[in-house]
Amino acid sequence: MNKIFIVKKKYISIFLFMIIISLYLISCSSLYKNSNYIKPDPNQMIVHFIDIGQGDSILIQVNNKNMLIDAGPKSDKNELLNYLSKLNIEKLDYVIATHPHEDHIGNMSDIIDSYNVLKFYAPKVQSTTKTFEKMIDSLKRKGLKINVIRKDTDSIDLGKNTNVRVFSPIDDSYENLNNYSSVIRIQYGSTYFLFTGDAEKDVEEKILDNNENISSDVLKVGHHGSSTSTSKAFLNKINPSIGVISVGKDNTYNHPNNETIKSLKENKVTIYRTDKDGTVILSSDGTKISKK
Repeated sequence: MNKIFIVKKKYISIFLFMIIISLYLISCSSLYKNSNYIKPDPNQMIVHFIDIGQGDSILIQVNNKNMLIDAGPKSDKNELLNYLSKLNIEKLDYVIATHPHEDHIGNMSDIIDSYNVLKFYAPKVQSTTKTFEKMIDSLKRKGLKINVIRKDTDSIDLGKNTNVRVFSPIDDSYENLNNYSSVIRIQYGSTYFLFTGDAEKDVEEKILDNNENISSDVLKVGHHGSSTSTSKAFLNKINPSIGVISVGKDNTYNHPNNETIKSLKENKVTIYRTDKDGTVILSSDGTKISKK
């Protein structure tokens, strides 16, 4: 009788163990599924508009190269570093600090300390903030220099089937730090992505005055959808089908502005927002763009 009981107990234990393992695997699968992890396809360009609250951080992956544009605010350090960690990135070929505001370079020192950064770009402007000073200290420790990014910088190479065009900064100095923002268009095949940082309408107007071809399929909407950016003339010239707004939930700036949203909708732009959609991942096969 005792022997039968022991046998039954043994099988019950095995059964319970198998249930626990199954639940664990299901849990891991769910976690993996919801982690936004997308394995880079050698025949695609993947763009991650990372949800880091009220700030910007964008990762471009193409041809086994990684480019990071901005590093978000310090308040969302863990979200950014955890996200990049899940992607198993070994190097960042290019890191761009669009301009020295905390919501764009808040975690830049951590990025520089944590990753093998091959080239670092920033506009020719300084700041007295601790965030900026920490970024400079990290660059010095790594022996990295700042490559000045400005109009027609042509040293950014993302490999075959790609072209990188820099439209701004144009002037040597601006009163408003936002206007130092790098405005960059990346072409992959016949698809185009325009990244605008926090560049405001003064810069947009200057780009339009230069009669630049800024037509793009995807627009990273300027300054978190603020009324200071995305003039109707600029938006019409870009004529995007997709607009991505990097913005914090219930932020105190009331971003995005209602008029900006209205303009995007009037132009029949599909809008994605990190405060509502979380991290937005777009992929291009060189012909069409899809959301992951």
